[in-house]
Amino acid sequence: MLTTSGIDMERRVGSLAAVENEGTKLHGYAAVFNQPSENLGGFREFIAPGAFKRSLDSGEDVRALLDHDTRLVLGRRSAGTLRLHEDSKGLAVEIDLPSTSYARDAAELIKRGDVSQMSFGFTIPQGGDEWLPPELDESLRRRIVRQANLMEVSVVSIPAYPQTEIGLRALSRWLQTRNKNICKVLGLRKV
Repeated sequence: MLTTSGIDMERRVGSLAAVENEGTKLHGYAAVFNQPSENLGGFREFIAPGAFKRSLDSGEDVRALLDHDTRLVLGRRSAGTLRLHEDSKGLAVEIDLPSTSYARDAAELIKRGDVSQMSFGFTIPQGGDEWLPPELDESLRRRIVRQANLMEVSVVSIPAYPQTEIGLRALSRWLQTRNKNICKVLGLRKV
């Protein structure tokens, strides 16, 4: 738990799916639904589908950071350089990387595979979570987050949710792969 401006904010980790090198975009999932976190100190946490809906619908000015460091901003919702939405998998993230040394360093680490996951910072409104006893094969209590006030998403190297993802992908490489797959499905030869 981190206290920022008098607010106790919790942080969790997810993953990055892709980064488009030419467009300098990161794509990934900062949170995945219905998947267990690592042991968070005597409990495992699960994020319920729709947990971020109210926060996203409110237009809150969420930031994308590097390792939860507020000095290392990668994108911002109000600037249009961070786009967030929920889908069936989780909290999808798209970040337009700035032309800064730390963003280039992050993109290189993602491209090499050294950094491949994400995290998120949040608060829980009153009644936004539910605590359950351990399941039969588990000794840890379970916390179900049903509603969260999203404050930030971060590209990180050590996540609380190992299922999250981020990645770097060149647009031209993606297009070549896509075109090869289309030709293969249609039985066409590459020209």
